[in-house]
Amino acid sequence: MEDELDFIRAAEQTWVVRHPRQNLATFGTTSLSYYVVTEPIYREIQPEDSESVVRQGKVIAQKPAIVTPFYAMNLEGFSDEAYSYFRHLSQQYGPNSPGILYQYRNETEKTDILSGPPNEVANRISEDLDGKKDELSVVMVGVDELWDVSLMKFIYEFTSKSAVENAQELRSRGMFDPSPSAGGIPQAAIQQIEQMFRQVEQGRNPEDLRRELDRWGAFDFYEDRFLNLFRRR
Repeated sequence: MEDELDFIRAAEQTWVVRHPRQNLATFGTTSLSYYVVTEPIYREIQPEDSESVVRQGKVIAQKPAIVTPFYAMNLEGFSDEAYSYFRHLSQQYGPNSPGILYQYRNETEKTDILSGPPNEVANRISEDLDGKKDELSVVMVGVDELWDVSLMKFIYEFTSKSAVENAQELRSRGMFDPSPSAGGIPQAAIQQIEQMFRQVEQGRNPEDLRRELDRWGAFDFYEDRFLNLFRRR
């Protein structure tokens, strides 16, 4: 309970001083620089010092992937509760109802100690980024011992904001449209499968393709074509 209260406190005490000027890319990878400015934990024993800790790094957001509840249930690495939720979505909206999956990688770069209180330091960094016309950087003030919670709060909110635009762009290109010839899976899945067939013909491991077909529940629709890959060899 105490840990949960700490997380809530960290989230409540986090605010963004400078937002990125762009949303997450719909059709590519996004590399977002972050600056998390905090009051050092040792300030409690050295109250006369006016310093701030600045943690700098990058969050790499992979190209948003279209998934369905059925597909998600065949991915590895989620909790039992997550798989139960995917089953619930499948029952409520259908196994092939499309959604967007975002995957991130955090790359920490360096930590600096700068003079001045956090809000002042954060504003200085923001002004510097504005001068450089940096479009993909975020500056926030967070909590020192739980700075990554502050970062996660921002990622969640930034993803929610970007998802609306991403979904509109994907839908406008027909990526969510069902494909009757392959059991109703989204057109985006058809494009991914076609790309993997070409890659296998060029030397990629066929097991990668087989796993992808199984995740979509589409192997029966592609079985003959898949087996032909081996006959050619």
